[in-house]
This record gives sequence, structure tokens and C-alpha cells, in this order.
Amino acid sequence: MPFNDEKRSVSDDPTSDSDSSRISESAASLSDYECSRQSFTSDSSSKSSSPASTSPPRVVTFDEVMAAARNISNMTLAHEIAVNENFHVRQGALPENSLAGQVKHIVHQAFWDHLEAELNEDPPEYEHAIKLFEEIRETLLSFLTPGGNRLRTQIGEVLDSDLIRQQAEHNAVDIQGLASYVISTMGKLCAPVRDDDIKELKATGNIVELLRQIFHVLDLMKIDMVNFTIKSLRPHLQRQLVDYERTKFQEILEETPSALDVTKEWIKESVNEELFSLSENASSPVAGGSPRPSLSPTTVLNNSYLKLLHWDYRKKELPETLMTDGTRLQELTERLNQLKVLACLSLITSNMVGTLIEGSPELSDRLKRISTVLLEGMNKETFNLQEALNSIGLQTCIEVNKSLAERDLSTLSPEIQANLMGQLSSIAEGNPICSLIDKRIHLYMKSVLSLPSDQKCMPPIPGGLTVIQPELETLGSQYANIVNLNKQVYGPFYANILRKFLFVEEGGRTAETDSPSN
Repeated sequence: MPFNDEKRSVSDDPTSDSDSSRISESAASLSDYECSRQSFTSDSSSKSSSPASTSPPRVVTFDEVMAAARNISNMTLAHEIAVNENFHVRQGALPENSLAGQVKHIVHQAFWDHLEAELNEDPPEYEHAIKLFEEIRETLLSFLTPGGNRLRTQIGEVLDSDLIRQQAEHNAVDIQGLASYVISTMGKLCAPVRDDDIKELKATGNIVELLRQIFHVLDLMKIDMVNFTIKSLRPHLQRQLVDYERTKFQEILEETPSALDVTKEWIKESVNEELFSLSENASSPVAGGSPRPSLSPTTVLNNSYLKLLHWDYRKKELPETLMTDGTRLQELTERLNQLKVLACLSLITSNMVGTLIEGSPELSDRLKRISTVLLEGMNKETFNLQEALNSIGLQTCIEVNKSLAERDLSTLSPEIQANLMGQLSSIAEGNPICSLIDKRIHLYMKSVLSLPSDQKCMPPIPGGLTVIQPELETLGSQYANIVNLNKQVYGPFYANILRKFLFVEEGGRTAETDSPSN
């Protein structure tokens, strides 16, 4: 079996962004759609996302809804396998004190107690034991590759239920011998991570407990098989992911015409914001009969993506085209919020006592570590940010005074300490420095999205963000990978939506209305 070549379980794979980055660079970016107006007036994008006609809405049947749900499930699973190097299947476990868990334990215990009673009868009753060996045989056979004919034949002969029943009729069944053969075969088929489990099976003396543990290890081996298959499938999915997801989403759109409604509103909101910004910055007001300002499709779409960094994931629905990355985007946004607070804390501390702690990078690192620990879980609803900031202010004063004392300098006066703690605590109430940091992070993330997808170098870090530079660059790279892949998959759908919103012809018609057919 291929398991014997694997020296680690899939769940132990380290996180890596390289494959995700490779996916996001495998196809042309959405900038291809910005080259000319013709690219938005062609008929190359999804036909289902065209502007609404005068026809009445189509009634969607229950079967179509279920088909769309299956497509979403398959697409989400394929996406997760391809982009998440740590994705793997785990054995499900019911809560120990739950009713379901207790019922399961009672039922299973009753079964094994009954089996033990049957085997202790005189003569022993083997029927249930034979059925268990039948199930074990089928499970072992399921692990074999198509070329394992020799072992397949051997398993079938040794665990032949008819033969075992004939032996049972003459009270000649060697249950212990059959179990030993099963353990030996499992040792040949299992992944190296199960070697210790196999050793424990060999050391188990009670036959009923041995059978019970055999089924437990077989369940683990099934999960290992699934995870090995996932790992083998990942490179193929990564190569085909863009076309696969786009095709699946097209099927969803055909079955559920409203599957882009939230996405349209998401992009429309960015279009309106860009138009408002252009009108505000114009040197003279735009006359009523003047054409609307020309907007860059890529700029509009990038600004739409930037809005996700301020998204309320608990209350606001994500665009349909981003549902497969919803968890990653939420985690990324939560980490970014923590980085914003860390940058604010560092900038306020530097402004107030920077001259006293200048030349002490160890102190800055120590303050950053303390703040990071105290801000852990800050995105939870139960987290008390004000209390955490008060604790950070107190610890900052203690660490600064300790550093000053070690260098035989005067410690901070009570007035400076009170002022510093007050400034740090004000972050929760919207300190002006927070707005400054937020704007600089927004500018940096905007620069990240503006980079070509094949460029590896990150843009320069704006002033005041040096303290979070390593984390911000990592986060920016992950964010860019998500965005670039999303553009590749859903670019045609976005192009159709942008054509509707950006290129309005005279008479209120969209450019798509008169687009030539291919």
C-alpha cells in the first residue's frame, strides 16, 4: 500500500502558501478585462448574469435547489482541499457527557457484553463473531489497490465465512488465530502512524476486547485512507481548480438565477463610492447632461475586495463568489484587527516615551509580545477590549520603568504613567491615531492588490507600521492569494456585472444590450 511510503500523517503537514500562490498565478488576472471597453461588451462571460429581461421570474423547483446545494457542497470541498494544505478528515467524537454519547456507549457496551457471553457459553456461540470477521474482511479488502490480487485471495481464503461456520459446527474455530492474522494483515496495510496501535493490539489478551480494538484501529485506518486520497488528489485539483469552480458556479447560476444578487450589490456599492469620490474631487461640478465619469473596472473590483477587510461577518452576508473563502477571510480580518491595535499601542508609546526607550529593541519586542498575549481572542463578543488595554497600559509602564532602572535612568513620573495609560486606553474609544493607522493599513493592502500577480516583492511598509511589518506582509500575501484566485475563477461573472454598472449607453441601456454575439 502507498501508506508504507508515508512517514507522517496528513494532519501533521505544515502550513504552506506556495501552492496557494501557484494557483493564484496560474491564469490571467482580471486586468485582462480592463484592456478595452470591448472586453466588457463581448459575450464571453456568463450568460446567466445578464441584465434582467421583461420576462417573468422563473420558478425554481425543489430538485433544482437541491442540485444547486450539491454543487455548492462539491465546489466548497474541492476549493478547501486545493487551497488548504492542512485540510484533512478527523474521526468524529460525540461529547462525553451528551445524551447521544451516553446512548452510544451503552449500546456498544451491551453488544460487546453479549458477544463475550456467547463466546463463554459451552459450547460457544460463534454467529456474531463470524459476522464481525465478515465485516473485518470487507474492510481489509477495501484497503487494497487493484494490483493486490495475491493478498486479496489470501484474505478471502483465511476469512472465508462459510469455512469458519463449518469449523464452528465442529467447535474447531480458532478465534485467536483469526484475530492474529487480521492484526498481521492490518500491520501490512496501515500507515506508519498506526504502528503503535498495532503493537497494542498484539499485546491485548482478551479476545472480545481485542475485536473491539481491531474495529477502532480499522476506523482510524479508514480515515488515513481518506486523508491519503485527499493528499494525492490535491495537486490535480490545484491544476484544474479554476476551470472546475467556474463550471460548477455556472451550473449553480443556471439552477438558481439569484445566485449573484449579493455579489451585484457588493460591486454596485463600490461603483457608487468611486463615483461619489470622483465627483467630490472634481474641480467643477458635473453638469446634468454630462456623461458619468469613467471608472477603472479593476479599481472598482479591488475596492470591493478591500471592503472585506471591514466586513461584519457575524451580521452581513458574504458575496456568493466568496463563500468558499469565507472562513479564511474572517480569520484574516480578525488578525488584521489585532495588528491594528498593536500598531496603535506601539505608536502611542513611541510618541510619549520614545526618547527614553530609544535604542532598546528588546523592550519593544517584549512590549509587543505582552500586548499580543493580552489581545488574544479580541474578536470574540465576550472580549473586554477596555480591560485588556488597561492591563497593557499597566504592563507597559512596568516594563518601561524596569528598562530605565536597568540603565540607571530615572523612572517615569506618576503623571507621565497616568497620561500614557490614558492614551493607550483611549484606543477603544477611537483615538485619532487609530484612524491614522487604519488609513495606512488600508493604503498598504490597496498597494498589495495593485501588484501584478506574478510579483513576489511586497510594497514598502508605511510609516508607523514597522512594528507589525512581518505579520502584515504575511497577511498581505495570503490576502492577495485569495483575491487573485477569486479573480481568476469568477472573472467572467465580475466582467458581466461591471459591464452593466460601468458602461451605460444612451437611453439607460447597458453596453451588454447591444453586444455582438460570438
